[in-house]
Order: sequence, then structure tokens, then C-alpha cells
Amino acid sequence: MRFAVDVPNFGRWADPKAFADFARRVEEAGWDGISVWDHILVEDGLEVADPWILLAAAAMVTDRVRLMTMVTPIPRRHPWKLARETVTLDLLSAGRLTLGVGLGWPTDPEFTRFGGEEDLRVRAEMLDEGLEILAGLWSGEPFGFEGRHYRLQPVTFRPTPHQQPRIPVWVAATWPRRAPVRRAARWDGIAPSFLAIESGEYRDPTPADVRDLLDEVHRHRDADAPFDVVLSGDSRRASGFEGTGVTWWRDGWVPWSGIEHDDWLAGVLEGPPRA
Repeated sequence: MRFAVDVPNFGRWADPKAFADFARRVEEAGWDGISVWDHILVEDGLEVADPWILLAAAAMVTDRVRLMTMVTPIPRRHPWKLARETVTLDLLSAGRLTLGVGLGWPTDPEFTRFGGEEDLRVRAEMLDEGLEILAGLWSGEPFGFEGRHYRLQPVTFRPTPHQQPRIPVWVAATWPRRAPVRRAARWDGIAPSFLAIESGEYRDPTPADVRDLLDEVHRHRDADAPFDVVLSGDSRRASGFEGTGVTWWRDGWVPWSGIEHDDWLAGVLEGPPRA
């Protein structure tokens, strides 16, 4: 199992110099990756940074850690612009980018305030089309697309990513909803949240949950390539998931968690559990 640190792209993390310094310290502490949220507006007046600038700054001061977005909502981006951003960062980091994707949440204000698509089912269609476009443009071969939501005349994008055959893609999903899991099975990994059916509230997963999730993944996965399962939470819980198929654990600071930021940061800089 590998370990990553996860932070928002707003508030104190909106300063790219501070984020880059933090990424350097995370690498020195022995973590394997750093992931950043992808928001554009959280609330009026709150400082928010572009995640691609943050990760580019981190790439310049690190050599080893993987750089991730968790997650990028493709339905509020132009996939062709995202293709340029991801390839550029993958080249800058010598192949250390992992692209996490999802529908985008919350709908308000990040879609409502900008005239974006509010229907989650439509956003799911846009996500699928957007991923197909990304893979086509990353190929470096002539590629055109005619979908319900995106149309692209044949075009050839160069350069290609450092990573081949393409940049790894992890897909956010809420278990036990099946459609997002089927989507993730077509790509390289899944970053699941777990929903309690009775209450409709999110809950901590169990090893049995992960095994059930992977059973569903394997029912819909044709590729033999490795597949990542990415859990999040206090990394001290990670040892309970050894042998379940979990490959990454993200230890993140959430502004509304009730955990003091400085307390969390001090623990992070001591390194991941195995260090």
C-alpha cells in the first residue's frame, strides 16, 4: 500500500508557493503522493487556487511523489483544454501525474453560478464523453469525436504524455451505487466513498466493503492491467485494509472535520504509518 497526503485548493492552500513548500516537505517525510482538490468557487470571497498551477509548482520542487487531482470534474471543463494541461504537467513531472475525475460536487455554487449543467445524469454522460476525448487526444494520433455533449473535428495533439500508453485515471464513486463503479472499471482505479443505505449518510468503510466493491469492479473489467483502490481517512486505519486490494491511502485535512489543521500537519510531517 502507498500513502498520499490530500488537501483542498482553497484557504491556506491557495498560495502556490506555500503548496510547493508543503509538497517538498511531504516528499521528505516519506509520503508517496500528494493530491489536491479541484474547486473553482467554494464561497464568495474565499481564496481559491487553480489545481494545475499548484501541482506544477509542486513538480518543480519534488522528484518522487505522485501528483494527483482528487477530483477534477470534467463536466465543468473543456476536455481539450484539460488534455493540454495534463500532458504538460505529466512531462514537467517526468510521468508522475495521476488524474482523478468525477462529476463535480457540490452543484451549487460551482455549476449554478456559471450556467453549468445541474443534472447529475447529464454530467455523468459528459464525464464519459470527456474521458474518451482525453484518451483520444493523449494518443498523439488524429482524433475526432461526435457525442451528445461534445463535438470535435479531427485533430492531432502533440506532444504525448510521458507515461504510456496514457496518464492513469482514477474515478470517484459512491458505493453501493453501481454505475460509477462500472465506469471506474474501464479505467485505472477507483476512489470510493461509502454510503449507509438506511441513513443516506457517508460512513467509514470496512474490509468487507472493499471486497464487495472489487467484486463489482472485476465483473466489469476486461483489462489485465493493475487497478488501484484508493481509500481516504486517518492513515493509522490503513493497516486494517492490508490484503483487501487497497493500493493507496489518502490522509487528508478537511476544513469541516473538526480536526485542528496544525495538529494534522504535525502528524503528516512525521511521515506515513510505515515510515
